[in-house]
Amino acid sequence: MNAELITKFIRELYKSNDFIPLHAPTFGGNEKKYVLETIDSTFVSSVGKFVDQFEKEIELFTGSAKAVATVNGTAALHAALYVAGVKRNDLVITQALTFVATGNVIHHMGAEPVFLDVSEKSLGLCPLAVSQFLEEFADIDQDGAVHKITGQRIRAVVPMHTFGHPVELDELLVVCEKWGLVLVEDTAESLGSYYKGKHTGTIGHFGALSFNGNKIITTGGGGAVLCQTKELGASVKHITTTAKVPHPYEFFHDEPGFNYRMPNINAALGCAQIEMLSDYIVEKRIIAGRYEEFFNGTAIQFFKEPDYAQSNYWLNAIICPSEEFRNNLLDETNSSGVMTRPIWKLLHRLPMFSGAMRDDLSVSKRIEGCLVNLPSSPIEF
Repeated sequence: MNAELITKFIRELYKSNDFIPLHAPTFGGNEKKYVLETIDSTFVSSVGKFVDQFEKEIELFTGSAKAVATVNGTAALHAALYVAGVKRNDLVITQALTFVATGNVIHHMGAEPVFLDVSEKSLGLCPLAVSQFLEEFADIDQDGAVHKITGQRIRAVVPMHTFGHPVELDELLVVCEKWGLVLVEDTAESLGSYYKGKHTGTIGHFGALSFNGNKIITTGGGGAVLCQTKELGASVKHITTTAKVPHPYEFFHDEPGFNYRMPNINAALGCAQIEMLSDYIVEKRIIAGRYEEFFNGTAIQFFKEPDYAQSNYWLNAIICPSEEFRNNLLDETNSSGVMTRPIWKLLHRLPMFSGAMRDDLSVSKRIEGCLVNLPSSPIEF
C-alpha cells in the first residue's frame, strides 16, 4: 500500500479527476428557497421564524430537551461552560487532542485547561485518565473537587467526540458524579452520532454543536447548545441573547450577556440542510465502509467506530504505520490534488497552553504522529 494507490482509490470513489476537498458542503435541497424567503421578509438578523424552526428541528433530531442556536460552535461551548458555572481560575479537564477552539474557550473564561490523554477506542477523552488524575491530584469538599496543590476548583469535564466517534460516556459520567463535575460534551463534529442509542450531546449536562462550512451540515457559520433540561435551555437562551428581560419596548438586561444569537438567514440555510441530514449520514457511512474494505489487511489501520456507538464518520481517519509514512502520504496526496490532513497539533505544544497541567499523553502523541484524515464529503451512491 502506498500514496499512489490511495490517491487512485479516492479518485475512483469520488469519480473525479479534479481537486477533491476534505469535506465540502452539499447543497441540493431547499437552501436557496429558504434563504431567499428571509431576504424577501427583511428578517435576516436574529429575529425570524427560521431560528425557532431550526432549534425545534435540532431538538427533534437529537432528542435534546432544548436546543439554542448560536453564531458558531465556539460561542456554543462558551455559553454552555458559562451556564455550567465555570469561573475565573477554575480548572477544566479536557483533551489535548482537539481543535484549538476547545482550549481557547476555557482560556478566555479565565479558567485553565487540564489536558489528559485520549482513549484508543474513541480518540476522545479517556475516562481512566480522568479518574487517575483526580485520584492523584484532587480532594473533594462540600462544593466539589479541588486541586490538592493549587487549591483551584475543578469545575467541568469537556470530552470531544473526535471525528464524530462518541467517547465512553457512561464511564465519564461515573467519574463526574463521584467528583461533582459538570459534563459538557464538545459535539462540534458529532451531529448524527449515537452513544448506545442516544444522540451525543444529550447525555452530559450540555452539548456544543458546530455548523461550520466543513461540518456534516452547515449554516455557513453557526452552532447550537444542546441542554439536558428546559430550565438549563432557558438560561442558555437568556445569556446568549444579551440577557434582555422580555418587554415590548424597554431595554433591561439583568446580567452581562452575550450577543451569540444565530441570524435568521443562517438558520434558514440550516433548516434546509437538516432536511437532508439522514441521507448524508447514510452516504458517509457507505464511504467509511469503502475505506474500511480498501485498507483491510494492510499495515494501515482504518479507524472504526467504537462497538458501543454509531458514528457519523464526519472525517474518515487512518493510522499510518509510521510518521515517515504519514508525512509522505500527506505530501503525495495533496500535491496530486487530493486533500488530506494530519490531526491537530496537541494543544500543549501551542505557546499559549505550554504551561498547562497534563498527563503523559502517550496515546495522544502516538496518534498525532501517525493519523491522516481522508476526503469524507457525502456523495450519492
